[in-house]
Amino acid sequence: MTTAAPARESAPANLPAGRRRSHLRRRTAINYALVAPALVLSIVIVVVPGILTLLFAFTDWSGVGFDVHFVGGKNFASILSDPVFATALTNNIKWLVMFLTLPAVIGLLTAMLLLRRKRMRTFYQVIYLMPYVLAPVVNALVWQTIIYNPHGGVAGLLGIQPPTGSTSTALYAAAAVDMWHYWGFLTVVYLGAIRQTPVDQVEAAIVDGAGGWGVFRNVYLPSIRPTLLLMGVMTVIFSFLAFDYVYLLTQGGPAHASEVMGTYAYAFAFSSFEFGKAAAVGIVMSFFGLLASVLYTWISRREVVR
Repeated sequence: MTTAAPARESAPANLPAGRRRSHLRRRTAINYALVAPALVLSIVIVVVPGILTLLFAFTDWSGVGFDVHFVGGKNFASILSDPVFATALTNNIKWLVMFLTLPAVIGLLTAMLLLRRKRMRTFYQVIYLMPYVLAPVVNALVWQTIIYNPHGGVAGLLGIQPPTGSTSTALYAAAAVDMWHYWGFLTVVYLGAIRQTPVDQVEAAIVDGAGGWGVFRNVYLPSIRPTLLLMGVMTVIFSFLAFDYVYLLTQGGPAHASEVMGTYAYAFAFSSFEFGKAAAVGIVMSFFGLLASVLYTWISRREVVR
């Protein structure tokens, strides 16, 4: 069985050849004009800063003035030999492992539970999304005041040291707040994907005697596989861009225990004014995001071939 190729947009057949070409040129110009604002915005905000960051990574620019000198790969050699960079990279990997497991599992489990609840489903989705739409400053302040506060918060009531002040728990304390704000978003995304599963497949599996786990594993899971893959790649990218909750809660401390590459680059740029080194760290961060994007494209192509 063959499928017909999609018809190409063309001018009305009853027009003369000259007017037809003019009509196509006009429509092409309109299409380019509609695309131009988004294209220009992407170039100005993404492409140009990206190129400048790559160039500055090979300079000693302080971020102020125009005194710039080319230093080659000195910035990369300096950060790669810095033990704080190794700590930051390790913490980013820990962050990635945590976010690929806990929020994803909780979000998927909650989505399956909401699938069975017909009433109040929208209400629950709004509640779950509230932490995600709130500003990180608000979320961090709530946790610092109610949970981690040693004077009146949960930590104080339990008589324990605030986890943000310990070298062994500071990273996990910041990650807990970020996961709390993120898992509700995953729940809504997964629920939307699950609801797109064909009902006849679910009913056929139930008729064949499949239980709840069997229906999930053989019907729902293959159906939402593209969504799981996409959110996994986005999680990888976001994990190596982690900055806001770590900076708001611990500033990378104590003693660099919760340092991630985002706070590491921030310290170079705005504390020691070594913008070249900050740019080099940014390039390393982008490299991991690029790897995730390439992996996603490769897997997606394999899925299409199948």
